[in-house]
Amino acid sequence: MEVLSTTNLSKSYGKIKALNNLNIQINAGEVYGLLGPNGSGKTTTLGIIMGILAKDNGDFQWFSGQYGNNPRKKIGAILETPNFYPYLDAYENLEIVCRIKKVENQDIDELLKIVNLYERGTSKFRTYSLGMKQRLAIAATLVGEPEVLIFDEPTNGLDPEGIAEVRVILKRIADSGKTVIMASHILDEVEKICSHVIILQKGKLLASGPVGSILSDDNTIEIGSENMSVLRNFLETHSAIKDIKDKGSYFECQIDSSIAPAEVSEKAHSQGLMITHLVVRKRRLEEEFLDITNNENA
Repeated sequence: MEVLSTTNLSKSYGKIKALNNLNIQINAGEVYGLLGPNGSGKTTTLGIIMGILAKDNGDFQWFSGQYGNNPRKKIGAILETPNFYPYLDAYENLEIVCRIKKVENQDIDELLKIVNLYERGTSKFRTYSLGMKQRLAIAATLVGEPEVLIFDEPTNGLDPEGIAEVRVILKRIADSGKTVIMASHILDEVEKICSHVIILQKGKLLASGPVGSILSDDNTIEIGSENMSVLRNFLETHSAIKDIKDKGSYFECQIDSSIAPAEVSEKAHSQGLMITHLVVRKRRLEEEFLDITNNENA
């Protein structure tokens, strides 16, 4: 089922085009990373689809219109810094959220267990670390069992421990089958949590699809020899090798997935080249992202 679709969604702030004819589709059960540098249009997109910002042009639709003009009850979101009553504990704050959302019989214990706050459920909000406050905010989005969860930079400002804790919780939520839309500029987080990715830059859609389709099947290899000039000539004449970069003591290059890295080493050796350095690694989302955005700027 299609959860969200946008058609030529656009938004400007004066002369700045924050969003430029955005067309995306998100299906139920997928975990989408809305990816891009600061100013790429991520927060603007979330603000429009949540009804917080007015669009200039285009349109969007939730749940294929299944819930009419009131789809918000099926959506939980964190778009800004979480705000709770500092003098109340987690239980009391979540009870207020339940009343606001008109949700009865919510199992608050279970929500606090999901976000690893059960042991601190009776502690005042003002005693919480930034990471704990963010986890309570995630618990609040789960009130009413929404079908879709939206998080805008959920690990922003957290220390490494807090980032790791939030990542585990988001992965747990994603694995439960809910549809998740997560805006981030941290590629590592998107790669570890998301099944799909949308890449934005300056308000324009650059790429969209499963992470596996965005990531190339090619391998990155580091390869070095005692005779680097001869090695470069060898690499440049090999049809399966591209994007050769001189790193000083070795070359970094991409090799087609149709050829094993060991074959490159064996062929070099057969031509009298002694390989002294060989490291193989899969391309990561960060490399693909930089390639996509750099090509757009070219």
